[in-house]
Amino acid sequence: MVQKSSDYTRKSKKVDGATSQAAMVIIDNATGYVVGVEGGLGEKTESRGLNRATQSTRQTGSSIKPLTSLVPGINEGIITAATIYNDNATQFQGNYEPKDYNAFKGLISIRSAVTTSQNIPFVKVVTELTPSKSTDYLQKMGVTTVEKDRNVLAALSIGGFTDGITPLEMAGAYATIANNGVYRRPMFYTKVTDTDGNVVLEGKQNSEQVISEQAAYVIKDILKSVVQSGTATYCRISGMDVAAKTGTTNEDYDRWLCGFTPYYTAAVWYGYEYGEKVVFRGNPAGKIWDEVMTDIHKDLEGKKFEQPENIVVAAICRKTGKVATGACSDTYPEMFVKGSVPSKCE
Repeated sequence: MVQKSSDYTRKSKKVDGATSQAAMVIIDNATGYVVGVEGGLGEKTESRGLNRATQSTRQTGSSIKPLTSLVPGINEGIITAATIYNDNATQFQGNYEPKDYNAFKGLISIRSAVTTSQNIPFVKVVTELTPSKSTDYLQKMGVTTVEKDRNVLAALSIGGFTDGITPLEMAGAYATIANNGVYRRPMFYTKVTDTDGNVVLEGKQNSEQVISEQAAYVIKDILKSVVQSGTATYCRISGMDVAAKTGTTNEDYDRWLCGFTPYYTAAVWYGYEYGEKVVFRGNPAGKIWDEVMTDIHKDLEGKKFEQPENIVVAAICRKTGKVATGACSDTYPEMFVKGSVPSKCE
């Protein structure tokens, strides 16, 4: 959940009989090319004009957390999947007091906080990183609409942006994780030729290694937990690794599902043109994501995310987030980038 929804403060007009809308972008992880885009619900006409997938910026809610907390936090060595934060009532600078959409959970690991989509731990992570650092990473992953929120903690930590982000740019940023940490500008064409076959326009796809492939792999594994036992269990695809994150904004105005498999990355937004609560059992964006992605994967061979070198697993004390010793009674195996394994539990 986000603490503000300024986009809908500006767009406060209520339209009687308004119908819901949705948008979706699908990117081929192997090429970085957009292979599917839907810009809105309803009859397709030449005069419809607005493509919500590429032109409409929307509040992101919790779907921003992997991009502004996990990506910079794990890549910079600020956090690991096992790092413990206190998920409790906290007042941040400027008298900012965010809430959780569910109950505070006390001491909780980053992996668990992502799985159940707690807010407070990620506000604390971005506070340590600084919102400016999170903004830098977002921009490296192709997001162009967040500069005015560079120093806004609520925006960078839990998605309460001034303008929001398009589904296209959300898909491109998530595809950075799927593509082992390399951002590639989403492309819609390879080239344009005239009637004589001469190339008049050629697509140039810039790319940048934003995070290490090891950091990307750990983030993939954390986001798998969201699908295995968290807020996006309905997105499972048989025989396929799936990583995803849900997003919900204040008053249920916007619903998101952003995620990927080894084959494709997809981002779905669902909501209304103006500020109106989405009333739906479950997550409509997630239901769309599941239906479409399940269908396009039905004839593909089952596949797992490929683990790179320099990934290690260690037994962790669940209470402290440190390497377990014989005195620890509650332990579990956790994944780390080599060199980031925490010290022993005392």
